[in-house]
Amino acid sequence: MCGISGMISLEANDAAVQKMLDTMSRRGPDSNGIYRKESAVLLHARLSIIDPEGGRQPMELSYAGEHYVIVYNGEIYNTKELRGALMRVGHHFQSHSDTEVVLHAYAEYGPECVQHFNGIFAFAVWEEKKRRLFLARDRIGVKPLFYKHHDGGFLFASEVKTILAFPTVRAELDEDGARALIMLGPGRLPGSGVLKGIREVEPGWCGYYESGNLLLTQYWRLLDREHTDNFEETGAYVRYLVTDAIRRQLVSDVPVGTFLSGGLDSSIITAVCAEEMRNRGEVLQTFSLDYQNNDRYFRSNAFQPDSDNAYITLMQETFQTDHHWSVLSTKEVLDALEEAVVARDLPGMADVDSSLLVFSGDIRRRVKVALSGECADEIFGGYPWFRDPKIRSVDGFPWAQNSQYRYSFLQPTLISGAEEMVMDAYRQTCRESDVLPGVSPEEHRMKEMVNLNFRWFMQTLLDRKDRMSMYQGLEVRVPFCDYRIAEYLYGVPWGMKDWQGREKGLLRYAMRDLLPDTILHRKKSPYPKTFDPQYERLVSQRLRQLLEQPSPLWHIIRREAVEALLQKEEDWPWYGQLMRRPQTAAYLLQVEYWLLRYHVNFAF
Repeated sequence: MCGISGMISLEANDAAVQKMLDTMSRRGPDSNGIYRKESAVLLHARLSIIDPEGGRQPMELSYAGEHYVIVYNGEIYNTKELRGALMRVGHHFQSHSDTEVVLHAYAEYGPECVQHFNGIFAFAVWEEKKRRLFLARDRIGVKPLFYKHHDGGFLFASEVKTILAFPTVRAELDEDGARALIMLGPGRLPGSGVLKGIREVEPGWCGYYESGNLLLTQYWRLLDREHTDNFEETGAYVRYLVTDAIRRQLVSDVPVGTFLSGGLDSSIITAVCAEEMRNRGEVLQTFSLDYQNNDRYFRSNAFQPDSDNAYITLMQETFQTDHHWSVLSTKEVLDALEEAVVARDLPGMADVDSSLLVFSGDIRRRVKVALSGECADEIFGGYPWFRDPKIRSVDGFPWAQNSQYRYSFLQPTLISGAEEMVMDAYRQTCRESDVLPGVSPEEHRMKEMVNLNFRWFMQTLLDRKDRMSMYQGLEVRVPFCDYRIAEYLYGVPWGMKDWQGREKGLLRYAMRDLLPDTILHRKKSPYPKTFDPQYERLVSQRLRQLLEQPSPLWHIIRREAVEALLQKEEDWPWYGQLMRRPQTAAYLLQVEYWLLRYHVNFAF
């Protein structure tokens, strides 16, 4: 795992190049490298996971009359098979790093190389003779890749902060970006970096920058397929896909652990990993998060019916893992809100981000790689809004249905077009959902729901996971993001996924003999957050102080709306299950900090 960046046809002195490289040091603390020749500069900062000595970058290759240079961020989980295929057609390798395999695959297959990869990746290949740059991002969007056309040239990077480090780039926010911060945040429009002129290569897209032009094409998307397997066959194949993805992602030359919440997804990963490592004569390290005083203040609710602790203990005892707890104080969570903005380059999921940032730092002190259960809910239909007919019938994003509430925060100058922007984005995603002809209206809607969650909600969670973990030098792998699982499950009828009327029913059926029954049948519970009322008091206090000060926030937000937020008893959800009133207040604090820290200029 790494940070990558580069520039084409732009002048930059050594100090400017070093400044850009320095912004990548948290993603790649182990080593760095620079390629600089004529009009191209490629930069790499490395977090060494596989073949620490043989995987140094930028990596170069002369083959069939061309000289290629790659900077690559990711892991390819079918490296062994792909290396064998390339060797059979005449390629020779100097290392066992996946970087070298990706580079040779590009030399052999060109842009079609992405179709051969099972993994998470963002990479760039410079062709010296053709003087063109190839960019690619993985199918699911686990690894980030941003870019900007600038002064007749081109910049790209893993993170926005690296692009902003180029001397003549300014952080500018136009009206659409400001509207998106409030109407969609912490989500983003697909392909948008929020700041003016900064874009993102979308998941499943690749293409060339050549002669001042960038041409990207979509090489992968969710497609509906006729499902002919019966329920038992479907369950068996799901089990194979999930366990194979987990086992593949255990490959590493450094210690590996798992996130463990005691929920279905993390428990499946932990169970498979524990067995694999036991077969190697090793003990799996597992990691859990809790908060001071949660035992005193936890209250059961519809989204989180019980606490995680008993389930975590059961998993640890059942699978004999070497378990570690991170117990965070309210102060730690609050103090990390600003650093989480720096990690993400944007305001994010408030304490949901900041707690993960601190937690990732704790994990990194013991292991360098950890597997996590993201994306199962999106693929298997785990969220409450999948199963609530009332929510499903509403025309709008299911995790942020009260758009009027968000709308009320905007300054009058930004109101025009705000709701239209949200609804246009929502309806466009629905229209792009691939559905076979002749399906029932319910089945059609469930395909839309999967695609909406896949392209929006899941991307927010993947952004969060990548930025918080990589900021701490921790690589997080997400087995449920294996594209084979996503492809197969998209075609599975909702009636199968909803086995026994349970969220993720099909996954429970597939794994029915893998986990203790208590874990297997546990109701879904979200990422843990603090229930200590002190957190809300302190966040609210900071926001009240802000009301009394001049701030760039008031260029976007109405003071009256913030005052109402702090006075109302209602607890309107802002985003999904985790962001409610305390997180809304914290999000606004993050917006204010981001505007100041990134010296954001208003372009309206």
